[in-house]
Amino acid sequence: MKLAFIVQRYGLDVCGGAELHCRVLAEHLAKYFEVEVLTTCAKDHATWKNEYKEGTEKINGIAVHRFKSDKERDMNEFGELSGKIFNKSHGLSEELDWMKLQGPYCPGLIQYINNNKDSYDYFIFFTYLYFLTYFGIRIAPEKSLFIPIAASDDLPIRLELFNDVFNLPKAIIYSTVEEKESINKRFNNSSIPSITIGVGVDIPKDIKSNRFRKRFGIDKEFILYIGRIEEGKGCQELFDHFIRYNNETKSNLKLVLMGKSTMKIPEHKDIIPLGFISENEGKFDVIDACALLIQPSPYECLSLVLLEAFSMKKPVLVNGKCKALKFHCLNSNAGLYYENYDEFKEALDLLLSDKNLRRKMGLNGKKYFNANYTWDAVEKAYLNFFKRLNNERSEASI
Repeated sequence: MKLAFIVQRYGLDVCGGAELHCRVLAEHLAKYFEVEVLTTCAKDHATWKNEYKEGTEKINGIAVHRFKSDKERDMNEFGELSGKIFNKSHGLSEELDWMKLQGPYCPGLIQYINNNKDSYDYFIFFTYLYFLTYFGIRIAPEKSLFIPIAASDDLPIRLELFNDVFNLPKAIIYSTVEEKESINKRFNNSSIPSITIGVGVDIPKDIKSNRFRKRFGIDKEFILYIGRIEEGKGCQELFDHFIRYNNETKSNLKLVLMGKSTMKIPEHKDIIPLGFISENEGKFDVIDACALLIQPSPYECLSLVLLEAFSMKKPVLVNGKCKALKFHCLNSNAGLYYENYDEFKEALDLLLSDKNLRRKMGLNGKKYFNANYTWDAVEKAYLNFFKRLNNERSEASI
């Protein structure tokens, strides 16, 4: 069986959650199927600037076909139109214009799917939000599997243009029960075949927190944020809360940031940006050294970094306004959540003052991870799902 994974960015130095989800899943399913990736030449999700070389390359054994975007995103034009469609009366045609500006505007990749739709058994589209999924899923819906990675409170998911997208594909693969329930309610699409499967985490065997501390000269206690550093991920609120907390408590606690930034990071003695660090460069050394992981994003679906923290017995502190993150905390008993500064302070005080509580939460997180997100469980679920789809296809052809 031959699978094509379609995602907006792909690479070892691409740190987005959906993109990482796509890459690790592609690499694991390649053990059982012929897997290829269709993507763009972009590294930057804001501009979609062509940076990777167009053509085909192998990444960890996977054939990756890259296509150039025809134009970069004009952030001023995109922002102006976004303001209108999210706040004012508008028509479907304006939503379609918004999708083209959202990008990545890559008609060549869409044309490739059209020209090669008979060469693949299934096309697997990642995230509902972008041009590639919106237009690509229409070409061969009977072969299209959809992993929407959609936070229930996203503004875009309320737009009219997505109504048919969630009712077109052969099947939908949800990341959490909460996501499935939210999407079924929004799009009335419970008749579409579906399954809820998370994603696994690959933990290196050689992990040493002291190696990280020596490398960066950090010997104080710290909390850790991993991901894109941008306002949409809740980072500005995190900075405000953290600086206020340290000022009020006279604390020497450090906030370590690991990821690429698209916003100004405050110049503060206790905020330490490390930039992007891959798995091979010591990412898990940093997680091993932290007191806890913080996830301030109000819009998440699954959150791979949370699963990584759970797998390493680290407690978490998350934005309680995000249903998916709160769901993880309530079901794992491995983290706390906050919705304002006072709750942030109270939760952080409790976690930092009680090492035994952190240890118990860490053990709870590991147990939760082992029960739901090991690669053995994820791979088995996918194999069974493909078997079910193929059986249905065979029965339909009789």
